[in-house]
Amino acid sequence: MKKLLINTAVSAALVLSASAVNAAEYIIDTKGAHAFVNFKIKHLGYSWLHGRFNTFDGEFNYDAEKPNASQIMVNIDTTSLDSNHAERDKHLRGKDFLNVDKYPTATFKSTNITFNDANSGKVTGDFTLHGVTKSITFEIDKIGEGQDPWGGYRVGFEGETSLKLSDYGINYNLGPASTHVDIGLFIEGIRK
Repeated sequence: MKKLLINTAVSAALVLSASAVNAAEYIIDTKGAHAFVNFKIKHLGYSWLHGRFNTFDGEFNYDAEKPNASQIMVNIDTTSLDSNHAERDKHLRGKDFLNVDKYPTATFKSTNITFNDANSGKVTGDFTLHGVTKSITFEIDKIGEGQDPWGGYRVGFEGETSLKLSDYGINYNLGPASTHVDIGLFIEGIRK
């Protein structure tokens, strides 16, 4: 019985390894500026403040035949926050918010990806921001995939989620309309 269990475990590991090998590996195209990490938060409940992180990188694997076996990892340079206003950016990078001197990087690593159909699903993963790691879920849509004009192969996705700032130890009082920030991840990957 013990030998059967060991053989079953080894067989399962080989099948999982084979699935990972069959998935294509992609680098997120930040060099060509075909990927974005955006955010928006309500300003006093009267309008939206939009911004982005200018510097980030990452990679993912994806196989259209087995999309639920996909994985993604993104590293965000929080010092690159850009809301198109230098004084505000200085405040947002400071101790009241991101405290980028202490926490210069945010990361997202998927733990589960579930597609409902060929083009939409959810990605759940561990998001670390401001020294705190929480499980979050993005609703995602596949934009498309195929050959590019330069002989490469690309696939693109977009996803959005909302984060409660206090969950990440960011407790600066912006008023009751501004307790959450919406994060958008728009990626185009180039097959390795």
